[in-house]
Amino acid sequence: MNVHEYQAKDLMREFNISVLNGGTAKTADEAVEVAKKLGGDVWVVKAQIHAGGRGKGGGVKVAKSLDDVKKFAQEIIGMTLVTPQTGPEGKLVNLVLIEQGCAIDHEYYAGIVLDRNTSKITFMASREGGVDIEEVAASNPDAIIKVGIDPAVGFSAYVGRKLANGIGLKGDTQKQAIKFFKGLYDMYIAKDCSIAEINPLVTTVDGDVIALDAKLNFDENALYRQPAIEELRDPTEESETELEAGKYGLSYVDLDGDIGCLVNGAGLAMGTLDILKIFGGEPANFLDVGGGATKETVEKAFSLILEDSNVKAILVNIFGGIMKCDVIAEGVIAAAKSLDLKVPLVVRLEGTNVSLGKKLLNESGLAITAADDLGDAAQKAVAAAKGEL
Repeated sequence: MNVHEYQAKDLMREFNISVLNGGTAKTADEAVEVAKKLGGDVWVVKAQIHAGGRGKGGGVKVAKSLDDVKKFAQEIIGMTLVTPQTGPEGKLVNLVLIEQGCAIDHEYYAGIVLDRNTSKITFMASREGGVDIEEVAASNPDAIIKVGIDPAVGFSAYVGRKLANGIGLKGDTQKQAIKFFKGLYDMYIAKDCSIAEINPLVTTVDGDVIALDAKLNFDENALYRQPAIEELRDPTEESETELEAGKYGLSYVDLDGDIGCLVNGAGLAMGTLDILKIFGGEPANFLDVGGGATKETVEKAFSLILEDSNVKAILVNIFGGIMKCDVIAEGVIAAAKSLDLKVPLVVRLEGTNVSLGKKLLNESGLAITAADDLGDAAQKAVAAAKGEL
């Protein structure tokens, strides 16, 4: 789950992480009032959407007068902002953040992610901030300092010093940076973050260390113990299909392809998407029905897939454990009949009650293409989407 920059910074304040003062506005007049309350003579008007690269699309403007604040807010609010992370369709801006300006001395990068290969939390820092960190990693990987932290041990002053030294911070600025890094780590753990990214992290001409931007993602599997984070969800940033899926306990993500996927288990779903790509196909969605799906849930999953007009074939890939193959088969049959399914359907079943599941499909009278294994299923689904099956 993502949150807006202003929400991320509110959370950071709880952990004494230095951020600039600011406020949000939905209209240009509100933006001017926020700027007046902040004081000063320089402000930054920033579009609030769940995507990075906002400045590249014209969503971040430096205002040197209240007239500029109003002008830039009018331009940004209501615009469809296209950035490298939104795709060509862009995102509608409904809100702007007005922040105080600051005199920047240098821009850095700081970020935290979970490294599943090492089972450690990886803290990263770089002197090259304010640009795409992916570009830095590709062109100059030595510019990124990485420190793995065992969650059982936690953050230590040594970690903070290694990061600060690695990006060239000394003296009092280094002490501030260590405090900053510790606060960021503490928040990451306490709030069940999956990503915490500060780009840029800046030092000012006065020697202060401040998060100029903030991106926080949260582990949706942990939201049951983070009700305050759950309340920060912005439904306007999510597709209607994804929101509808959530009501039925389905994990659904829109993709750009033409093969609808219905799978049980996130790992199997990812593997299904990968193997479709290997055989030249393009998945239209990620859809995990989970281990406790019912006949009705499967029907709903089918209806969600078919809401996408780009779908030219559907692949059902089920490995029955807790989820029995016959239950899936019943749901597939019911959905195909009730929705008057017109696109080709490829089904691969394995696991608990697989024989019964296959028997139900074979006797359904529906045009269902059976697959022997995942590779066979993927190839048949790709062929079906191309009209070659």
